[in-house]
Amino acid sequence: MAEEDTRPGPLAGLLVADFSRVLAGPYCTMLLADLGADVIKVESPGGDDTRGWVPPTRDGVATYYLAINRNKRSVALDLKEPAGRAAAGELARRADIMVQNFKPGGLARFGLDYDAVRGANPGIIYASITGFGTTGGAHLPGYDLMAQAVSGLMSLTGEADGPPQRAGISVIDVMTGLHTAIAILAALHHRLATGEGQHVESTLLGSALSGMVNQTAAYVAGGVVPFRMGNSHPSLTPYEPLPTADGELIVTAGNDRQFRRLCEVIGAPQLADDPRFATTGGRTAHRAELRPLLVERPSAEWFDLLIAAGVPCGPINTVDAGVEFARSIGLRPVAAAGGTPTIRHPVDFSATPPSYPLPPPDLDEHGDQIRAWLAAPPGPPPWRGGGERTSP
Repeated sequence: MAEEDTRPGPLAGLLVADFSRVLAGPYCTMLLADLGADVIKVESPGGDDTRGWVPPTRDGVATYYLAINRNKRSVALDLKEPAGRAAAGELARRADIMVQNFKPGGLARFGLDYDAVRGANPGIIYASITGFGTTGGAHLPGYDLMAQAVSGLMSLTGEADGPPQRAGISVIDVMTGLHTAIAILAALHHRLATGEGQHVESTLLGSALSGMVNQTAAYVAGGVVPFRMGNSHPSLTPYEPLPTADGELIVTAGNDRQFRRLCEVIGAPQLADDPRFATTGGRTAHRAELRPLLVERPSAEWFDLLIAAGVPCGPINTVDAGVEFARSIGLRPVAAAGGTPTIRHPVDFSATPPSYPLPPPDLDEHGDQIRAWLAAPPGPPPWRGGGERTSP
């Protein structure tokens, strides 16, 4: 496999020791890798769990694993064996960043907890991801579905008269990965200014409560317990699917001006002047009266007409149609990571764009190279073309 000697990107030269597995941690480290960081994925001899999460597959490899592990190098280390522990400890000593999502305290017996790693590498940015923290929730397993349930997110998801539902993706894992990446970058900025590393800790539950934004604020700031409303919004109307001749269309009227334009397009301008519906609060209070007046006027041409009028709307696509829609508007959603199709990094950079030189690695694909490097005197990784980054 061809590899670039020098990775471009704003994080080029940083070394990440990735001791995480499944989703939140690997998603975080993949985002760092896209931006140029050298990420070494440390796996057990059995490999990351997601390697076996099938179907679907591509060339026999789980697409779940492929989704979150591009631009990394894999080494299999048995932390129960002295040689594995020694290599892992040396990797942590050389790293700028370490990411792990073991159970709280789980790495201490291998000498890879924060205090031990900091003793050998004071500048380390050490990121720990847990489900529910390291105090009263330390004994709880960290699974996305569990966090969706206990955070209250499931109580908000589904039809009003139906049971609670999980989100269609592991949304809390993804949010936690994003929050952890932000924390790492903030800690790096602090280290650049002070030379000081630090321990950053994120939790699935903390990310869930933060990510539920207006719903958790409704309770903590307003004393209101939110509830399931199907596709309706607690504070905006309409903000939901409305029927057309060939399927439902999401229609959003986020302010009075958009509602007036909506009414004009559907041929009911008088609704915008009705005292019940003239304001956002009024429309929400009278949503049961308003919705039938809107759905009486279906039109297959709504999308083009509403967009032209400045009213946000969109078809309810399947995933394949969503990818194709992104293509149709010029977003280039798919990239090739070393030849493997992958969803592109979500942010464009004018000066330091993401790159995708490496496909998701096979288990221990780079193990011999990495173990030999860790056994040798400290120096730049063999895949780098230039000198080693000098940490502050």
